[in-house]
Amino acid sequence: MLAFCLLAQWAGAQSPKWAEKAKRAVFSVVTYDANNKILNTGNGFFVSENGVALSDYSLFKGAARAIIINSEGTQMPVEAVMGADDMYDVIKFRVAITGKKVPALAVAETVPEVGSTVYLLPYSTEKGRTCPSGPVKEADKVSGDYRYYTLNLQLREKRVSCPLMTAEGKVFALAQKAMGQDTATICYGVDARFALSQTISPLSINDMALNSIGIKKALPDTEEQALVYLFMASSQVSQEKYAELLENFIAQYPNCADGYMRRAAQQLYLSQDEESLDKVVADMDKAVAVGGKLDDIYYNRAKMIYNYLLQTPEDKVYKDWSYDKALQEIGQAIAQNPLSVYVQLQGDIHYAKQDFASALQCYETVNKSELASPATFFSAARAKEMLKAPMEEVLALVDSCMARFPQPYTEAAAPYLLERARYHMEAGQARLAVQDYNAYYTTVNGKVNDVFYYMREQAALKAKQYQRALDDLEKAIELNPTDLTYRAELAVVNIRVGRNEEALKVLEAAKAIDPNYSELYRLSGLAYIQMKDKAAACDSFAKAKELGDPNVDELIERHCK
Repeated sequence: MLAFCLLAQWAGAQSPKWAEKAKRAVFSVVTYDANNKILNTGNGFFVSENGVALSDYSLFKGAARAIIINSEGTQMPVEAVMGADDMYDVIKFRVAITGKKVPALAVAETVPEVGSTVYLLPYSTEKGRTCPSGPVKEADKVSGDYRYYTLNLQLREKRVSCPLMTAEGKVFALAQKAMGQDTATICYGVDARFALSQTISPLSINDMALNSIGIKKALPDTEEQALVYLFMASSQVSQEKYAELLENFIAQYPNCADGYMRRAAQQLYLSQDEESLDKVVADMDKAVAVGGKLDDIYYNRAKMIYNYLLQTPEDKVYKDWSYDKALQEIGQAIAQNPLSVYVQLQGDIHYAKQDFASALQCYETVNKSELASPATFFSAARAKEMLKAPMEEVLALVDSCMARFPQPYTEAAAPYLLERARYHMEAGQARLAVQDYNAYYTTVNGKVNDVFYYMREQAALKAKQYQRALDDLEKAIELNPTDLTYRAELAVVNIRVGRNEEALKVLEAAKAIDPNYSELYRLSGLAYIQMKDKAAACDSFAKAKELGDPNVDELIERHCK
């Protein structure tokens, strides 16, 4: 009888029959900081045969790299973080495996009931044959249908993040130590399904929990989301990091043309020599080879060549790249799908080639489409201007451009207001030019520089709005007191309105800045002529001639002979 009782107790202390095999899925984790010093050690376990694993987030926080040591003592690097949650302290990651599959635990699909017995599976190299067991005390819902468990089960420090198993041998939670007074008999478990649900999304680029880990992040699970992730990352990470992401994307989605086009664009941006441009061309050709939306591929090829030519001196252009080649590419895109955005680029390439008639034809086509916008009408106006069309026709297109902006104007309209003011000036419509300058000033909330005041003064002077001209010149000088052009112009306006003494004061102040600026003396002479002081005028004209003023000879001939 005694022997029977001892045998029964020994049998009850044994691990379930599945435990020995399951232990092989549990491993040790070692994380390292940026100086390659050990940061933390802990546990984790595989949940898929291709190397996907779970552990606690705090183990990885601040880590620059990590390795796992499996049940056979083999070291394997952590390849990529696949998702994390700092609140519930879980992380999902992928281990780089070589060829063969790894032993993995199956995740329980059903929630263990309160009161049911569950088991703690120790880390793989721990000595001893038993798996501690205990009942589920509570199972609280968290984050949807997931659970956070309270267990009547003792948890040693070295067993944190080991798997908690059902009686059937499936993992249902990651072990987490208790806080407070019941650490000897209580531990917690966070749902393994919740840990497994962690993913990388397009918005993960700004996830603080993920960004605190220096280990490479996996791309999102779908090609579409991965492309959005690349787009988000392109403006927020370093060029080196973005290049790494592109390589990862191409490795994961080798038949996606977008990956090759994006890598080509980045290589083009960083290119320093012909060899690097050869790689750009190879990626552009690969994009066509893998297929997809060929019209979009040809459009992007044309845009890349066009933008490259705009920024590259003619004597340094790569091989056969030219505007004609860009036109050939965009022509293939239009043949596949005649989208208005493609026709707009075709017009831009013609314009860069100085084929303004062809450019105008493209822009007029776009302006009859759903893509018509302020920018497309302004493009047509520029082409008309270059073709030396009547200014009335150019202004009509610019008016159509402005008509597509909502009133009151926002800052988006500001550059076009300045351009229309310029066209009004060329058309001899100075008052309309002043109106556009005033509208621009209002649109940008008065945030203008000295050049703006000078341009508006020029329009105001031609419109005979003399006080406006005087005020604007005063502001220009206030903002840029050393520019003698503004001071000379202020003197001109003062002479125009008969304020000759004021003009002389302005000119004397300008001479104090640069006594060799010949125009100042010629203007002084004009002021003296208006004041009937011929001697002073002729002295000033003589000084202007001495300093090389080419415009003073006629004045000397008229007034000083």
